[in-house]
Amino acid sequence: MTAHKPTAQVLRDAAAGRPPRVGIVLGSGLADIAGFIERSVAIPYDDLPGFPVTTVEGHTGKLVIGDWAGTRVACMQGRFHVYEGHDPVDLALPIRALGGCGCEILLLTCAAGSLQEGMPPGSLVMLSDHINWSGVSPLAGRNDDSIGPRFVDLNRAYDPELRALLHESAREVSVALHDGIYIWCLGPNFETPAEIRAFRTLGADIVGMSIVPECLVARHWGMRVAAISVITNFAAGMQGELFHEETLAAGAGATPRLGRLIESFLSRLNTADSS
Repeated sequence: MTAHKPTAQVLRDAAAGRPPRVGIVLGSGLADIAGFIERSVAIPYDDLPGFPVTTVEGHTGKLVIGDWAGTRVACMQGRFHVYEGHDPVDLALPIRALGGCGCEILLLTCAAGSLQEGMPPGSLVMLSDHINWSGVSPLAGRNDDSIGPRFVDLNRAYDPELRALLHESAREVSVALHDGIYIWCLGPNFETPAEIRAFRTLGADIVGMSIVPECLVARHWGMRVAAISVITNFAAGMQGELFHEETLAAGAGATPRLGRLIESFLSRLNTADSS
């Protein structure tokens, strides 16, 4: 049996005949956003077959299924990173489980550092594209043709229609939303000032240690993807010493704005589908 199927079945059972349409992944310091979800059930990752173990502070380790703005959602409170020691291929299972339980859309969130003075800490940045600086992929190894093609097209890695809806939602709730290109580094160390200068030359606007593996797996499955980063700090060489604690604090501070934005987005998604 394909590895994700037992986990997807647990999620379908928890959904009680109402499968989620949108999967949400919450990054560092953003777990409280799941509090917007109503009539919810929370499943510890320990109860999901094959799920990795979260080891990073700020990642709660529960999957919440419920309703938000008229949309059935499955929300991961915390993610997994290659820098925790996970094999990149193992990062595919949670996203495929979301796809297997019914999710057609994946909304990713994360904390990130800014390479641009015009995107200061506290900003929300929607990903328009990404650069995979790590050189690794969760799609490496034998391909499962029943899931997706061997070679995945990424021209629309971040869905243009979903991005347009997010911009409309941001205007509706008076939340400033930037566009930017994200560069994925393995971590767990923060980047050097020289690396940041190089990344800026490559065209990156923000930098982080997640998002990209999940996007790749979702696009391989056929899910539509959108992603939003909360800027927690200026990157190396643009400010003083960097600490994970400021990442958690900035994420908590952005939770109300990001929650309002996602709520408006989910509402507009329903309106767009019914029109």
